[in-house]
Amino acid sequence: MTPTRPARPARPVRIGPRAAVALLLVTLIGIAAFGWPLLADRQSGLAHSQDAPWLFAGLLPLLVAVVVATIADQGMDAKAVAMLGVLAAVGAALRPLGAGTAGLEPMFFLMVLSGRVLGPGFGFVLGSVTMFASALLTGGVGPWMPFQMLAMGWFSLGAGLLPGAMGVPPARAKPRAWEKLRGRAELLMLAAYGFVGSFAYGTIMNLQGWVLLQGMGQGISFHPGDPVPANLARFAAYCVATSLGWDLGRAVLTVVLTLTIGGTLLRALRRAVRKAAFEVPVSFGSRGKWPGTHTISCSEPPHTVTSGAPPGDPPHRTHITYDTD
Repeated sequence: MTPTRPARPARPVRIGPRAAVALLLVTLIGIAAFGWPLLADRQSGLAHSQDAPWLFAGLLPLLVAVVVATIADQGMDAKAVAMLGVLAAVGAALRPLGAGTAGLEPMFFLMVLSGRVLGPGFGFVLGSVTMFASALLTGGVGPWMPFQMLAMGWFSLGAGLLPGAMGVPPARAKPRAWEKLRGRAELLMLAAYGFVGSFAYGTIMNLQGWVLLQGMGQGISFHPGDPVPANLARFAAYCVATSLGWDLGRAVLTVVLTLTIGGTLLRALRRAVRKAAFEVPVSFGSRGKWPGTHTISCSEPPHTVTSGAPPGDPPHRTHITYDTD
């Protein structure tokens, strides 16, 4: 009789040391790209869009480096890359459905749920690739595109850093409070993050465009060389005057979609992750102690599987052993 295996938790794609370094490097470059005009003096003439091609040229190799480093750290295999392509295609197809109407962008809720289930590293790459694909799909290629890729990558990465993403470790009998976040409580947390993150995305994208706009009212224009607090005060007024309604529409739609269909999509994503078993390395070793058997090593709890033999062959048994480290 074959023992029943315990349900395998849906583990996100882990971030290895090399992938973490690549992500940190991308983040530091992104912060510098968004914020350096605030530190430029009046005579520098740097507060223009000339940096966008350079940022894009540096961003793409770094994104590839994140993927390659994750693969090298054994956090992302062919199955994870295939899932990345599918989710990026779905997100790119969702974006044009409402991008021209009051900021309604249904792709944001997909990024929240995907980052939650698949982890921060996968989420960052997914957000950036999705924004790149949607720009090609809609003809939205411009100096803003690399900044959108960074902002969406951070948005999805943040969802993967929320508490309780890993679930309850099997070695711990009593779960901590944040490890039990499932069901309605988890959806409420994701909806709250989507609401705040939608405003954060709009705000950081405003910073990219605001420094390029000159000649507006004195209370909302960017003044190169002015003290940073004074420019930030004008920037806050600019956000309220120009994009508050747009960001609110995006945030409300993200909350509504997360609370209505988020549970179904979370279960589907976790089921796909369990079936894909990204972090279950399987290797065939020496012959087992029964005729016609081999030892297979992977990282699952131990169990024995008895399989039927083809017609005409004697019955045989496959013994599976597992590494616990």
